[in-house]
Amino acid sequence: MELRRLGKSDLKVAPLVLGGNVFGWTADEATSFKLLDAFVAGGFNMVDTADVYSRWAPAGGGASETVIGKWLAQGGKRDKIVLATKLGSEMGEGMKGLSAKYMVEAVEASLKRLQTDYIDLYQSHRDDPDTPQEETAEAFDRLVKAGKVRAIGSSNFTPERLKSALEISEAKGLARYNSEQPLYNLYSRDGFESGLQQVCIDNDVGVIPYYGLASGFLTGKYRTEADLSKSPRGQGVKRMMDARGMRILAALDEVSAARTASQAQVALAWVMAQPGLTGPIASATSLEQLDELMGSARLTLTAEDLATLDKASAKDS
Repeated sequence: MELRRLGKSDLKVAPLVLGGNVFGWTADEATSFKLLDAFVAGGFNMVDTADVYSRWAPAGGGASETVIGKWLAQGGKRDKIVLATKLGSEMGEGMKGLSAKYMVEAVEASLKRLQTDYIDLYQSHRDDPDTPQEETAEAFDRLVKAGKVRAIGSSNFTPERLKSALEISEAKGLARYNSEQPLYNLYSRDGFESGLQQVCIDNDVGVIPYYGLASGFLTGKYRTEADLSKSPRGQGVKRMMDARGMRILAALDEVSAARTASQAQVALAWVMAQPGLTGPIASATSLEQLDELMGSARLTLTAEDLATLDKASAKDS
């Protein structure tokens, strides 16, 4: 399996990251354990979660980390994965943001749930305009020096804020963001490509985008209004069923037929092939889904394939 270095860090990761947002939510504990076992057995190594998963569900915030922690407690797996989690999203009254005080509390809570003494990649889930970036950078640096965190990353940052955070870390000799986690896929391209991608390339920041399959839309299973009832996420993809969305699906059909691959595999392979990308995050709730997703890392798209997908997904003028 090809491993890609994450930014300037010592972390090396396979080009597909397993999303832990479903653990303890739409994938119960037993299923989550099977998915994690199969992912590692398949030669992949990076698992991404967040403290806030799944605050919106009955299991509540911390559920995903707790499931991963129980899996790790079985023994023998910790050194086989690059464990990534995030902080900053609201976990309860006053429990959010990137202040130095809160970061100390948040990391200890995550470490306890994960049943580990270190986190490989600790990420700012979202920017915190109410906390000076210097304070956040210094707090992250202390966590790295204390051995609680190996590397740090950002998520959902604007180009300007990521650049300024990097400049502060450089000027003060502090741990720097080695990854950015943006929304990016064949349908949602603007946010990343209009500035953020170039900042990441120029500063050697790895990119591990989420929603690589656009909430399932790019799997091709949503094509009519009737299809929206196929899963709980169905209504969330309704807005993508426009002329451009249908054009993208047609291009995915064309390329997947030529490559004897699924639409999901082609969509993820397209992300993997983009400049500056380390690897997309994708989640699965069954072993069959996971096996399909892992196949994307073994798929090489031709220049013609990429051109077909680029043209279909270009923004309508």
